[in-house]
Amino acid sequence: MEIVLKNIKGKYSEIFSVLDLDNIHETFKKFSSNKETYEAKIFVVNESISSHQLSKLKNHFNKINICTLCIYSNNRDTIVSGKSLKIDSAFIREQEIKNKLLQLNLKKNDDILYKGTIRSGERISSNGNLCIIGDVNPGAIISAKKNIYVWGKLQGIAFAGKSGNKNASISSLYLNPLQLRIADVIAIGPKDKPKSFYPEIAVIDKQTIIIKPHIIESKK
Repeated sequence: MEIVLKNIKGKYSEIFSVLDLDNIHETFKKFSSNKETYEAKIFVVNESISSHQLSKLKNHFNKINICTLCIYSNNRDTIVSGKSLKIDSAFIREQEIKNKLLQLNLKKNDDILYKGTIRSGERISSNGNLCIIGDVNPGAIISAKKNIYVWGKLQGIAFAGKSGNKNASISSLYLNPLQLRIADVIAIGPKDKPKSFYPEIAVIDKQTIIIKPHIIESKK
């Protein structure tokens, strides 16, 4: 399931995947205090979503300023569930859904700053840089076309340089991931936990991902 939130001025503020409907409260928390009004679109491919599950999701939308909510899916059960809750729901083919999502992602080029914990089963993706002030728990997946910065513990899966940028990097105050990927280079996280809290950065060096202290040089 992919959720797209767009403010009424036409700028796409968030496009994110939902793997577990029971653990998305952190994702919506940052919008609850926002005074902007959003249009919400839910894209569901080959997945049956019950009316009970959609009702939970709708409750999250009711806590933020939503002017319209609609569902696009190629699963008829999901469409029926949506209509039973009086949500505008349209049946469209799988390829058409993928084309719509591709167009939306191409329009969204902003960097993302996320404040909060990314829990197991949750995903956050950015078409620019991704900066997270908080922890990324085991089972969570974060990705970015450019660089990833985690001001906290990185214990999940991180994928930087999605567009093939081998100069991208992944940095964190506590770098203990399950898996790292930069462009097409993949590495399993270290077996030993970091012995102390200090910034580390993962980069590609000779087609291998290496981890080293992240030293920021001061300008004189």
